[in-house]
Amino acid sequence: MKYFTGIGILFLVLLWSCSTSNKVIIDDISEEEKLAFNSKEGDTVRIANDSIEYEIIIIDPGFNIWLNRVARQRGYYTQGFLETRNNLLVTNYNIRVRNPFRYDPELYPLEIDYQPGIDYGYEVNYLLYNYFIFFQRRNNQQLTGFVPRA
Repeated sequence: MKYFTGIGILFLVLLWSCSTSNKVIIDDISEEEKLAFNSKEGDTVRIANDSIEYEIIIIDPGFNIWLNRVARQRGYYTQGFLETRNNLLVTNYNIRVRNPFRYDPELYPLEIDYQPGIDYGYEVNYLLYNYFIFFQRRNNQQLTGFVPRA
């Protein structure tokens, strides 16, 4: 009987440990972030590099406040770092867009066309990266193995 009880408990522990979650519990949310996340102001941020005719328009309340008050300043990251992270983030984001039965289609509505061979410039990469950090922290998601930090 002890043998079966031990196996049952082991099975339950294994079953519990195998369940995965795409959510990250972020305990270190500052007052500035809470303000940005709860903002109802309509933000529209245009991310563009006119020389290569590339544009992203973000309409997400609170992003502008978060970008100006919480995000690391321009120049903190190198363009190479931003491009590497954006490639990972966009790839994982697009995987979730393509799986609407597994991931919330309200969170992942449209694919992002980000191609690693194109030089989008520092500003586009900076804003896209920071939007992903904002998105992950506000929605308690984790797109990569890196915990999103402000």
